[in-house]
Amino acid sequence: MNPPEPQSAAFEAILSRTLQCSRYAKRALESDPALIDWLRNNYSARCDRAEIHDLFQHSGRDLAVETELSHALRMVRTQVMVKLILRDINSLADLNEVMQAMTALAEISIHLGQACLMETLSAQFGIPVGEASGNPQELLIIGMGKLGGCELNVSSDIDLIFVYPEDGETNGSSSTGKDGTAGHPTAAPLPSRRLSNHEFFTRLGRRLINLISEHTDNGFVFRVDMRLRPYGDSGPLVMSFAALEEYLLSQGREWERYAWIKARTVSPENSQRIAELSQMVLPFVFRKYLDFGAIDSMRNLHAQIRQEVQRSDRLNNIKLGPGGIREIEFTAQVFQLIRAGREPKLRIRPTRQVLKQLVESGHLSAKVAADLDTAYVFLRNLEHRLQYLDDQQTQELPEKDEDRKIIAGAMGYPDYSALLEELNRHRELVSLQFDQIFGAQHFGQGGSELWSENIAPEELSRRLEGLGYLAARESMQRLQQLREGNRYRQLPELSRQRLDKLVPQFIALSAQHSDPDGTLSRLLVMLDVICRRAAYLAFLAEYPAALQRLVKLVSASSWASEYLTLHPALLDELLDAREIYQEPDWHQIGDDLENRLNDCAEDAERVLDVLRQVQHEQTFRLLAMDLQGLLPLETLSDHLSGLADLMLHHVLRLSWATVRKRHRDVAQFAIIAYGKLGGKELGYASDLDLIFLYDDDHPDAQENYARLGQRINTMLSSYTSSGRLYEIDLRLRPNGESGLLVSSIPAFSEYQLKHAWVWEHQALTRARFSAGDGKVGQAFERIRKQVLCQQRELDKLRAEILAMRRKMHDGHPNDSGLFDIKHDSGGMVDIEFMVQYIVLAHAHQYPDLSANIGNLALLKLAGELGLVPVEIAGQTCTVYRTLRQTQHRMRLNNQSPCRVAHGDIDTAACSKMWEILFGKALIKDD
Repeated sequence: MNPPEPQSAAFEAILSRTLQCSRYAKRALESDPALIDWLRNNYSARCDRAEIHDLFQHSGRDLAVETELSHALRMVRTQVMVKLILRDINSLADLNEVMQAMTALAEISIHLGQACLMETLSAQFGIPVGEASGNPQELLIIGMGKLGGCELNVSSDIDLIFVYPEDGETNGSSSTGKDGTAGHPTAAPLPSRRLSNHEFFTRLGRRLINLISEHTDNGFVFRVDMRLRPYGDSGPLVMSFAALEEYLLSQGREWERYAWIKARTVSPENSQRIAELSQMVLPFVFRKYLDFGAIDSMRNLHAQIRQEVQRSDRLNNIKLGPGGIREIEFTAQVFQLIRAGREPKLRIRPTRQVLKQLVESGHLSAKVAADLDTAYVFLRNLEHRLQYLDDQQTQELPEKDEDRKIIAGAMGYPDYSALLEELNRHRELVSLQFDQIFGAQHFGQGGSELWSENIAPEELSRRLEGLGYLAARESMQRLQQLREGNRYRQLPELSRQRLDKLVPQFIALSAQHSDPDGTLSRLLVMLDVICRRAAYLAFLAEYPAALQRLVKLVSASSWASEYLTLHPALLDELLDAREIYQEPDWHQIGDDLENRLNDCAEDAERVLDVLRQVQHEQTFRLLAMDLQGLLPLETLSDHLSGLADLMLHHVLRLSWATVRKRHRDVAQFAIIAYGKLGGKELGYASDLDLIFLYDDDHPDAQENYARLGQRINTMLSSYTSSGRLYEIDLRLRPNGESGLLVSSIPAFSEYQLKHAWVWEHQALTRARFSAGDGKVGQAFERIRKQVLCQQRELDKLRAEILAMRRKMHDGHPNDSGLFDIKHDSGGMVDIEFMVQYIVLAHAHQYPDLSANIGNLALLKLAGELGLVPVEIAGQTCTVYRTLRQTQHRMRLNNQSPCRVAHGDIDTAACSKMWEILFGKALIKDD
């Protein structure tokens, strides 16, 4: 007797293990021994959509006949099941292969069934036609749940929803000729009976469900669950687009938003109406704002499931129990509900892909996502092995010792206890992460009596004073005004409950800061504004760590408090301290912004909103780092200038794309920054001093670039619901407000060399290329250096600069008795004028002075060149830095104009340098 071939022996070992681990596979192979030969020849190849198509095509059945198709569906299902079981049990297939193959089987089965039944019913009643459009109609079959997510399990039911575009009725024939008969010689006369589209598709839907789910001698294909349709079991089986839209808008519930995340049209495969349906459902599922109320809704939904599991004594359910598959899905999907309205990349369906995208988007750490992914694979593999036993839709751990032994072996563990140990490790990890996101996180309610309507005003004032409130009576009155106001009384019950929990926390947290009254006042103003949006209250209630960061930030800066009140969507930025306190990577931020803009390129309003959102987000992150003392002022200004440059880059690109008669794809156009942006000394609320230049001899250049300049100005300065980007000042262009909006490079050069005033050359010392065509920027820089390096008559230069300084000084009178750190003698403007004088007076001899390197660096260079004493230059640098820092701190608390007591800042070095350069004392303050 010859020994068995090695390949045959390997197959026999694989087959033996399969039969040990699956009673279903054993029964199937015993009832149809030919399957064993088919497996022997095909087991090594991946089970995929192409193979399943081939199985149907070679089934020997007429797939256009309902009874024949029914047999083929069940026969192919058995083939796919036994092959997947064999490959999976023997580690030849991974989880993705199993899920994708079962999903493909379901989709192909639905598609074949729909095509067959559509032809049958159309021959009987005619083709459904839209009443409004007159176009043929089709049934769109939406896969929900795991079918929609392409992650179907081996014994899963399939969740479906049936919709059709338009109401109407059938036309009585699938193809009619002029005489009213079918359009070919042998066609039968038209059927006399017509059906409404609703009735036609209802019949199609019922027969499709029976075709797929009915148990016959050959088994079934899939159990079909229609309970996710509008109104559930009590609702119509099919629904028009209009009816579906009306339902979602008026009656759609939070759990339905969760369910529709995975919705996907699975048949017909290439329907032209799929995009229309998707656009209709999109705003119901994904909100434009950050929807933190979804956490509470999903927590309530999960609590109901857990309660059901516990009541039914089913804690051993690896899907619905603690740490189960559902909790991983919930963890992934809550981020989608909250954020995918603003982050289209999160609008994906498979759970594992969502986890991966959450890492890329910075919402989950790589370790947490990897742990959840590993747990998901383990739990889904275990789920499949539980179902392989008898082809039962179960997620329950077995109770019989025999079954436990089989499952442990199928999972590759020596015994059931070893399997349980690994299972419990994964479930504990999943539960921990789930609780961190969904757990009822809030402070203790101590101090809630301070927000009680029963507390007397005097008692409240006394209690606040005991907490350290210095203006306790005023704070008491603010609290009472909020409680007694119409806005509070008109809040929905859930929002009022959340606010009732937040106010005592605000009181307690404000008391921990140096100005509790001011802090509480700012918080109550913010609360009064945001309480109309339930999502913001939900966010603050859900995240105590973010609440503490909020109070700290509001206490540190009234400007920051106002900024947050104006842009409450930024509250989300307080979630992750690691992210909010990281210095920006402008290259990465620019790439991400470009992707977000591309996602909404067809929606002009959405483009503007995205630009503003990103600008607000990055400004707020810099603000948070600033208030934490993590950014020196010079670095902060560099970053704020970098942010403005980035915005200008994209605004120019987007604006040029909207110029209808543009004469070239890329504009030969540049935005030049002057003032604070030009000198990279930008503050949070600084306006942008800009001019527009081009270098293009095309006949249409002047007209097109003028339109471009207008669109840039409009895009930057116009208001939307998200606010505006920047306030723009274009008066520094040649000839000021009376001059052309845009200038050619030759015209700009001629103006600067022949017609510009000295103050315009002063402004040029801190001008630079900001965005646009780099070659135009280089041409500007050559002109700038040429102008600055001209030799000038020093006496005349001094006289003109002193005259301009006198004019500015007179324009900012100060009778407050305080020192104005910007405009008074010895202030910031004097130092800036001195630097500008040094550049204009000596750059012809020392060209390095023409570099736009900032006031501090230029002062240092002037000392090194011997133009002023090194010691005086250094002291003046210190004064300038102190003045800027003082101004910055005061503006963070809305103190304007910025004035301090005389003598608080020693400006003697400034006076000495002024005398050295101009030969006379500083202009005297009145």
